[in-house]
Amino acid sequence: MNVSTIYDVAKEAGVSIATVSNVINGKGKVSKKKREEIFRVMERLQYRPSVIASALMGKKTFTIGLLIPDVSNPFFSEIARSVEDLAHSEGYSVIVCSTDNKDDRIEKYIRLLEQKSVDGILIGTGVENADVLRHLAEKSLSIVMIAREAATMPVHSVLTDDFKGGALAAEHLIDRGHRRIAVLSENLKVSSSFERVRGFRFTLFEAGITLDESHIVSCDSSIRDGKRAAAALIHGDNRPSAIFCCNDLLAVGALQAAKDARVKVPEQLSIIGFDGTILSTVTNPELTTIAQPINQMVKLAFDLLIHKVENADEIKQRIVMQPELIIRESTCSL
Repeated sequence: MNVSTIYDVAKEAGVSIATVSNVINGKGKVSKKKREEIFRVMERLQYRPSVIASALMGKKTFTIGLLIPDVSNPFFSEIARSVEDLAHSEGYSVIVCSTDNKDDRIEKYIRLLEQKSVDGILIGTGVENADVLRHLAEKSLSIVMIAREAATMPVHSVLTDDFKGGALAAEHLIDRGHRRIAVLSENLKVSSSFERVRGFRFTLFEAGITLDESHIVSCDSSIRDGKRAAAALIHGDNRPSAIFCCNDLLAVGALQAAKDARVKVPEQLSIIGFDGTILSTVTNPELTTIAQPINQMVKLAFDLLIHKVENADEIKQRIVMQPELIIRESTCSL
């Protein structure tokens, strides 16, 4: 089988070898239209620049890493898909790593990504060990946090205002007359979960409502554990009239627990989720949820990552997106 070369691409595209090289390495003044045409020729000829050779010469490899906690979580699978679509349109490849929020896995994958000489890493997973990020920063590797932040490290971050999201959920339930409210949270060591619960509690406090500590239940981020935790609340003393779930997975678990207990949603129990994933639209009843602007977050994070590759000394940005309350069928007034 014949292997296409850079000479073949240049001839087919009607440009010089230097122009093809500039497009591959993101250099030179090549119009967007011409650049896209050259990428199409590369795709048609199945031309692949040598990533190893480019890395050895200190050039871009047009490969990025994406660290997410769990690819089976619809929120992170939607992030991964959006990253891959955007990266592909810009001529990049993506290595997706599912970390389960465990520092040992994070360190293992980061070593792997370093070996692959990626141009940068999008980090959408909780990192408890600050030394991990410090190690990356010392190597001048481009890093951008997405849907997470590392307060102790000077890195770019793009995230949703989780405090505001928790507040929106609380306001919605308060407006509908709920006072006995429970929370299913993820690990509170994860910044997003901590902020969602903090925003929810603060808004209840301002309304003169006390959130019983026994009604804040920490869960694994799964439908199964959401169902377990919600079942305990439903069958316990002082059953809540509403449950705020810190992601849509936990909310689906709560819906299942209510169904098993023959508790009607929303007539007897209101349930609100967080993330606004496709899950929230396929349940019965459909979930009221706090939606995150996933595609916009990915676009901003990707732009920061690629921009940082070329401007390593710039001031780090913290971009906070606004969440949106999506009212559906799983909540109602008392």
